[in-house]
Amino acid sequence: MLHSWNLSPQEAIALQKRLASSVVLKPLPEEITLVAGADVGYSRRHDRAVAAVATYTYPGLAFRELVRFQGKFSYPYVPGLLSFREIPLLLQAFERLREEPDVVLCDGQGTAHPRRFGLASHLGLWLNLPTVGCAKTRLVGTHGRMGPIKGQYRSLLHRGERVGVVLRSRTDVKPLYVSPGHLAEVESSRRLVMRCCLKYRLPEPIRRAHLAASGRRYEIDPPSCLAPSST
Repeated sequence: MLHSWNLSPQEAIALQKRLASSVVLKPLPEEITLVAGADVGYSRRHDRAVAAVATYTYPGLAFRELVRFQGKFSYPYVPGLLSFREIPLLLQAFERLREEPDVVLCDGQGTAHPRRFGLASHLGLWLNLPTVGCAKTRLVGTHGRMGPIKGQYRSLLHRGERVGVVLRSRTDVKPLYVSPGHLAEVESSRRLVMRCCLKYRLPEPIRRAHLAASGRRYEIDPPSCLAPSST
């Protein structure tokens, strides 16, 4: 139990600032055999959501397992506090995994966050696992002009600090915003995300979790109103 979830937005912000000092930034493990992707989908008309976690072997990227948990959000949407809304559901999904992953890729930010404590960092502390943020949109920071070719990247800078990279995961497709969560750092995070991107913009583990959470494919039959979560 890292902390209570019954916090006001002001208390949650203060907690983020305090817990950010507990985040450890270091290279990812040299030996990785199982990578997880995590995402949360939600209903636009109902206060219900689906948390999904998909695991893949690494480096072969063979699908291993998919788990889901459906429940209600217990925290309102507040910019910069997405983790307080989604992590309680994600923790329930992770408890259902048969095998613990070596690294978790999250559809959200890590250190590329105003308080250096995005969803990936927060989840990493709860799970005590290496985590990497891989977001589809930018929350903070600036970067140089991006090249159009797959694999090209630029440093993402915020307040004079390199908080991540902007990575072109597919040629002529919008880039991803990659930042370390916990027990990770920028370069090893970038390399892992790039190795996990095959034919699509998203890394395979996150892509499968995203589709499962949004109710679109892969052996699931949730309500048709479920839609992908924003990052």
